[in-house]
Amino acid sequence: MSQKSRKGSEHKGGGVCSFCGASAEESPLMFNGADGAMICSSCIEHGYNLLLEHNIITNPAKGGAKANKGGFKPLSREDLISPATIKSFLDSYVIGQDAAKRYMSVAVYNHYKRLISKGKTEDVELDKSNIVLVGPTGTGKTLMARTIAKLLHVPFTIVDATALTEAGYVGEDVESILSRLLQAADYDVEAAERGIIFIDEIDKIARKGDNPSITRDVSGEGVQQALLKILEGTVVNVPPQGGRKHPDQKYIQVNTSNILFICGGAFDGIEKKIAKRLNTNAIGYGTSLTQRIDEKNIMQYILPQDLRAFGLIPELIGRLPVLTYMEPLTREALRSILTEPKNSIIRQYECLMGLDDVKLTFDDDVLDYVVDKAIEYKLGARGLRSICEAIMMDVMFDMPSSEEKECRITMDYAKQRIDRVAVG
Repeated sequence: MSQKSRKGSEHKGGGVCSFCGASAEESPLMFNGADGAMICSSCIEHGYNLLLEHNIITNPAKGGAKANKGGFKPLSREDLISPATIKSFLDSYVIGQDAAKRYMSVAVYNHYKRLISKGKTEDVELDKSNIVLVGPTGTGKTLMARTIAKLLHVPFTIVDATALTEAGYVGEDVESILSRLLQAADYDVEAAERGIIFIDEIDKIARKGDNPSITRDVSGEGVQQALLKILEGTVVNVPPQGGRKHPDQKYIQVNTSNILFICGGAFDGIEKKIAKRLNTNAIGYGTSLTQRIDEKNIMQYILPQDLRAFGLIPELIGRLPVLTYMEPLTREALRSILTEPKNSIIRQYECLMGLDDVKLTFDDDVLDYVVDKAIEYKLGARGLRSICEAIMMDVMFDMPSSEEKECRITMDYAKQRIDRVAVG
């Protein structure tokens, strides 16, 4: 086939369109293809509109390029995943936390059902289901959000609320959150507008006191006020490279109406607020009320008014309608985290050593020892990785240059390594 026949050529004479059957008189322009095939300008326009509709390309007039350059395609009803399927996927990566998984699965399902329906069903306008996760450090808040983003294949970013300050002060503007989401979406605005943002350490922007201050609370209540419109949904001028805004800068407009916000925080000390509301305390004295309350997991009784008592403003709480909690990790859960998830810590080390053709094994009592140390240090699931890293450091240093192809981690070796680190 010649170069001319591959590209097609303009034809203003007779002929019939091979697609719609229109004659040359009915179409202002015909294009010749290979072997006498022809296509009219109307069919070309229709095909172009189909490409736009299915987001294979975007309109250059709107500053678009290829829409799925980051691999993110628009969600359709066929792509909608049921809450049970979402929870089942979470079970493969996150141990325990059944209550939080159910809340998250339903909230995410409703959010993307809203997105597919364009936010309206007949005369009913559907609101967003932004989520707030409350739980101690190392219980899996970030992992839960990251896993859901992986399942849905949408742009996802994690931001730290402690770096945010009110506009005009040293620190990051709230709009920088959206800059990071844009970067995660490879600057595909349409993909970013249906992404997920996880705001970590949301408890660190709590109001510093119950009484109004004569000075500005620029990293506390001021940030909460700045987050309100973004959480609810508005069009924001976002600096492409992040950082502060300045007058001569070009901005990208991002509509946050369909962005799902998941906020997570340890809310250290909120148990006392919950206990006070329940007219008891975290320890309990055996009253009839405390006997009905599971004091080992008092977080399960959390309500929006407890967040308000902690220091979040009512307007912010109202924009985070889904409130759920993360249970403290038991010894059994920590032991499972080491080996059961698809990306478990032990599997990761086995994979790393396998890349050097080394077979790595751990004695069972070593895994129990790692769990005991994580409980002792009160570091949650993150502590498991830190302890394993201390045990494995010398092995990972020596084995790549060794001729040995098997490595077994024993209890004596693990204790020796941990004792050496503890002594310093």
